[in-house]
Amino acid sequence: MEIVRIGDKLVSKAKIYRRVERILDLRTSGMSQQDVAQQEGIDRTFISRLEGLGELRKGGRLALIGFPVENKEEILSIAHREGVEFVLLFNDKERWEIVSDPTGPELFNLIMEWVAQIKEYDAVVFIGSDMRIRLAEAVLGQEVVVGMSLGQSPIRGDRYVDPQVMAEILQGLKM
Repeated sequence: MEIVRIGDKLVSKAKIYRRVERILDLRTSGMSQQDVAQQEGIDRTFISRLEGLGELRKGGRLALIGFPVENKEEILSIAHREGVEFVLLFNDKERWEIVSDPTGPELFNLIMEWVAQIKEYDAVVFIGSDMRIRLAEAVLGQEVVVGMSLGQSPIRGDRYVDPQVMAEILQGLKM
């Protein structure tokens, strides 16, 4: 159990996560914000703000970025089927070729070009390590990036991406 100190209080992150999980479970089961607030003994506005913190932008233009993806072709096929407009997927070999072939300035320009293109999209699904997801959120904005973690950084070797989960994420963003 991870405990943090905030001023003179000790706070359990696990307790917070369990309460949030329960609130979201009740909401997804069909209960209103008011009913959940009464049952849980909290303000309805807290539930509204909590949902706002996790809300993903819906509709609009979608981009998908991911590496190192073992089943790249399968995920690429799903992305095209779901209408993703910008796709940048690499397996482990391809990602290392990208960073080793160009000169430093060429690589920098390539990355900046991709960032400029990606910033045009309403939502970006980012498949990668925990660290890469945090970097994408910092550059593109937390409200835009939907992270799908492949594990803790550094990741070595290809990782399998569950096609069903990917399809559900993309379909949910199109609603």
